Amino acid sequence: MGMQAGSAQSGGRRGRRRQRHAPMSEINVTPFVDVMLVLLIVFMVTAPLLAVGVPVDLPETQAQQLTGDNEPITVTVKASGEIFISKEAYALEDVVPTLEAIAANGYDERIYVFGDRNASYGTMMQVMGRISAAGFKRLALRTEDERDS
Repeated sequence: MGMQAGSAQSGGRRGRRRQRHAPMSEINVTPFVDVMLVLLIVFMVTAPLLAVGVPVDLPETQAQQLTGDNEPITVTVKASGEIFISKEAYALEDVVPTLEAIAANGYDERIYVFGDRNASYGTMMQVMGRISAAGFKRLALRTEDERDS
C-alpha cells in the first residue's frame, strides 16, 4: 500500500506538469475604452482650433449656404487690401499660380472668397476676376447669415 500511495503521488505530479492551461478567452476592453476616451477628448478640444482662415468682418446676406463634401480653398481679402490663401499672404499676381498648385481637383476645386466688409470693391473684383479667368469654375463669395446677427 505504501508503494501505491507513492506511485500515485508521483503520477499525480507528472499529470500536473503535463496539464496545460487553456488560453484565456476573455478580452479586457478597459484599456481600449480608456484610450478611446482620451482620443475623443483630444479631438474634441483640437477640432475648433483647426478652423483655417484670417479673421475678417464678413458682410451679411440671406442666401443659402453652399454644401460640399470636402474643404474648399479659402481666399481672404482684408480691409487693408492684403490677400491671403488659407493663412499665407500673397501678392495679387501670385494668387492664381498658388491656387493652381494647391488645387487637388484642378479647376473643379471649390474656392471661397472671404472679403472684409470694408475691403475695396475693386480689389475684390480683381481677385475674383483673376481666379475666374484662370478657369476655376466653383468660385463663391462667403458671407455671414443676417439671421445669425
